[in-house]
Amino acid sequence: MHFPARRSRLSRSVLAASGLAALLASSALAGSGPASAEPHAPAGGTPARGSVITVTTAKVGAPGNPAVGVVPFTDAVYQSCADAPASSSGCQMVGGVSRPYEIGQLEVTVGQWVAFLNTADPGGSDPHDLYDGTESSTAWPKYGQINFSAGARRGSHYTVAYPEWADKPYGFANFLRAARFVNSLYNGRVLSKQATSSGDFDYVTYKVGLSADTERGMYDLARPDATRAHRSGFVVPSQDEWIKAAYYDPHGGGTYSYWKYPTNAGVFGDGDATAPAPTVLNPTTGDVTNAATQPLASYHASGLPAPSWCPGEVRPAACSTVNPLGLDPTTYGQLYQGSLGTVGQAAATSPWGTLDQGGNAVEWTDTITPPPSGESLGRVWRRLHGGISNAPAFQMWPSAIGLQPQDNVLFDHIYPWLGIRIGVIGDLKPVTTRP
Repeated sequence: MHFPARRSRLSRSVLAASGLAALLASSALAGSGPASAEPHAPAGGTPARGSVITVTTAKVGAPGNPAVGVVPFTDAVYQSCADAPASSSGCQMVGGVSRPYEIGQLEVTVGQWVAFLNTADPGGSDPHDLYDGTESSTAWPKYGQINFSAGARRGSHYTVAYPEWADKPYGFANFLRAARFVNSLYNGRVLSKQATSSGDFDYVTYKVGLSADTERGMYDLARPDATRAHRSGFVVPSQDEWIKAAYYDPHGGGTYSYWKYPTNAGVFGDGDATAPAPTVLNPTTGDVTNAATQPLASYHASGLPAPSWCPGEVRPAACSTVNPLGLDPTTYGQLYQGSLGTVGQAAATSPWGTLDQGGNAVEWTDTITPPPSGESLGRVWRRLHGGISNAPAFQMWPSAIGLQPQDNVLFDHIYPWLGIRIGVIGDLKPVTTRP
């Protein structure tokens, strides 16, 4: 489905992107364990209420915290934009949030996404472009997370490509896919809600029966510039919510209470000298093997190999050569180095107890922003944050306020590191009676 027919044209598009490690730079894009997914279907295979998934959020308090000024992709924060040097990129105040909220402790996993696909598209017709053929293990042995079978029974067309992928971040998201996932949660049934604590961190674990209704809910996707339609429910985090959860230290650490990395306070102005150590991944499973080294994040540190793995079921030669873009092995090896690691295993927490906000997959926010050219040409642009396993340390800074069209079809084909982290606003209550 949606497989690019002309490899040569797609290959030229990849090369024109000036290297995937820099695609999120301002000039280019101007329970504590992994959350689970369970099938929820009768013997015939048709989901009665949709699959049930479990998501854990971190509670973010300190409402009314001060924002901080950032100049895009620079190694500094400012108490206000009046303190920032003049720059053609301008200055933004980010990170201030007026109310308590929750944000996903972990990124949305492949297992959760497959549960959503089989709920939202039980017939396998994919009317809302939730899947692309480049996501398959046949088309892309190294990065293919999800396989599709046209002949499968209803509600079972999508499967995790290999077991190792189930607890990795889903990596082929655009904003519209993220919003549809959130709408499925919003329209679903909160079956249970449990609050827990671990050290200084407070968490909430929800068990949710997903809904097949994806077009309206928190976001009305009949509107290209959809914004939040309700005051309570599941959301895609805003830029400020994402940044506060990743960097704002309620105990006053860092600079103006903001850390440089979502894993540690670091020192602004020292380049990557105080960056976290990079993860090392098991070469056949993608599990993190050096979690004892802290702080830690899945990114491509200077002078070191990017964290990488190849599913044990695949020949290593296929992982290093076979790709849906028509790239020769040398070019492919240069552009595609970093792989997504198992969620949460880097084990370095943000000031609020989230994991993997630094590195692994970059994540969408629902914040709409002007396009870098100043002319939208009918497209809606939104902010992203977090760095990726294929990119340097600077993409984990609070100033790394990348942007991207919410429906970039090219990236659906070529960029396997675009992830989702959900949020919660208001006070969600579990259902008490069955309708």
